[in-house]
This record gives sequence, C-alpha cells and structure tokens, in this order.
Amino acid sequence: MTRLAGKSPLHHPRVLLVEDEPSQREVLAYNLEAEGFDVIQSDNGEDALLLVDEDAPDMIILDWMMPKVSGIEVCRRLKMRPETRGIPVIMLSARAEEVDRVRGLETGADDYVIKPYSMVELMARARAQIRRVRPSTAGVVLEWGDIRLDPETHRVFRGDGVLKLGPTEFRLLAAFLEKTGKVWSREQLLDRVWGRDIYVDTRTVDVHVGRLRKALMQDGLPDPIRTVRGAGYALG
Repeated sequence: MTRLAGKSPLHHPRVLLVEDEPSQREVLAYNLEAEGFDVIQSDNGEDALLLVDEDAPDMIILDWMMPKVSGIEVCRRLKMRPETRGIPVIMLSARAEEVDRVRGLETGADDYVIKPYSMVELMARARAQIRRVRPSTAGVVLEWGDIRLDPETHRVFRGDGVLKLGPTEFRLLAAFLEKTGKVWSREQLLDRVWGRDIYVDTRTVDVHVGRLRKALMQDGLPDPIRTVRGAGYALG
C-alpha cells in the first residue's frame, strides 16, 4: 500500500465528537480544535460506530441521548471489543441522578459529564484522558529500561548517551514507548506516525524502524525492538 507523505499527528490527538444537537456540536468542535485536537464529528450513534471501525480515534466524546443508537449503547459495544475498549469515552448527559452516572460508568465510560457543563472543565477532562493514552502529546517524559524520551525538549537518551534521531524516528519511538510490549502493524504505525489519510509505501515503515534500531544500538547496545513475523514491531 502507498500513502502520501505528510505531517505527523503526534501532537494532534484525534477525537470523535458524537452529538446530535448542531449548535452544541459546533461549540464543542471549536473548543476541542482550539485545544489542539483533530476533530471528527457524528450526529448519531450508528454512524459513530462506523467511524470508529473505519478510523479509530484517540478519544470519544459521546452524548447519551441520540437517534438510531444511544450513546450508552455505543459505549457498551465499544467496551466489549478488545480492539476498541482502550479508547477513552467521555459521556455527556443531562441525566444527573446518581443511578444514571453509575450506569454510564459501569457501561465503560471513562468519565461522565452532566449537562449543562463548564467548557473549561470539559476541556480539562479531555486533556486528562489524552494524557493517559497519549502521554507524549501532553509533554510527559516517556521511559522504558534505559531509554528516555522528552517530548518537550525533543531529546532522546539511552543510558548516559544522547541519541540523534530524525523527526520520523522520534515519532516512531514515542509510539513504541507509549505502549511498550504492544505489537504495532505497519498500518497502525503509518496511522500513528505519518497520519491518517496520509499515503506512503508501507515499506517506508521498515526503513525508518531500521534507522531507529541503528540509533538505539549505538555503542554496541542491545536492540530493544522486536520484529514479530507477519505482525509488525514491538518495543520490549
């Protein structure tokens, strides 16, 4: 497969906004974009499930009351599936009763925000969820073994040495460090490192993984990246 080259979305986590009220959706999208999120939108639960299948976001902000498929049902289905259960879901609802909040959280929502809500607070909650799943986008230093990556200063260390990495290798390492042990397919790395809707040849992944390995193995250090035949690559 070939994809067009483009800017990495490392610092732009992607959020799926599911809200059937147009004015609410517009205000939410505006504020999320101002916070640095890439926003995709849906006005019903059925389309939201299709969008997640086509292009899994980093986070979902989900209204409870929606046509076709309710937000609570969307959340339930996503949290039942291994491939989507790790996506943070913030549930929005006018239901303020404790029993409703408990139901939303027990269904799998990672946070529950009652309408009307403070936009400042909602954005803070969104940032908190993204820090959990995409810590590099929040400037959190990532560490594994003797490897340390600082996204604020854009520096990488192994032991006492400073590594010189190109921007693509830096983004690759950030992805590996955010989910150590996870086996990333080439397609998943293309989405995370090069960006969705960006087209480069999948073999390009192999080239850049090779460059990253070479940098990490300087001074005779062991190779921390595993090649999993038929599956992809993993750190650790």
